[in-house]
Amino acid sequence: MLRRPVIVALLLSGFHGTQRAAAHCDGMDGPVVKAARGALEAGDVRIVLAWVQKDDEAAVREAFTQSQAVRGLNSQARELADRYFYETVVRIHRAGEGEPYTGLKPAGRDPGPAVVSADEAIESGSVDGLVKLLSEAAAKGMRERFQQVRARKGFARDDTDAGRDYVKAYVEFIHYAEGLHNAIQPGGGPHSERSHDPGKHAAH
Repeated sequence: MLRRPVIVALLLSGFHGTQRAAAHCDGMDGPVVKAARGALEAGDVRIVLAWVQKDDEAAVREAFTQSQAVRGLNSQARELADRYFYETVVRIHRAGEGEPYTGLKPAGRDPGPAVVSADEAIESGSVDGLVKLLSEAAAKGMRERFQQVRARKGFARDDTDAGRDYVKAYVEFIHYAEGLHNAIQPGGGPHSERSHDPGKHAAH
């Protein structure tokens, strides 16, 4: 069966952006690289350590020391050293989330409306816009799946293909509802231990 889905991935399915949210932290203009850049410019690795797990601090500190040692040689060395440090931090950050590292992505990508709205909420101090966006997307997704189930529910007993269509719609509807509910429970977010446990989900 499916693992517990991440709420943003579920909601973004209504915006045709399921892959964009997952890649937010690997962009050159993403928060991880911004923190890494700030650490290099300030000469203080502590600026970026919050973005990695405690067990990974040593690896980040080592990469920071190596990068700092060669940044002053010339502009080319600085560019290569900075890139190396960015890649190292993002790779370690992604691994800490249980996600694969597929390289740094260029700045200027559209991460999707939920990610943009979430960042705006943090900057503005108001979460109202994000709540409205996600609530409307969740309701739209739920209604669409519900309608699919209802439209297929009255299949003829001897029409097995129609029955399978109903079951498919039913399973998608139930998983969507379950995923939303699980994700909004305490500790059910994308970085929680529970969300990465494939054994903890309802069986259908």
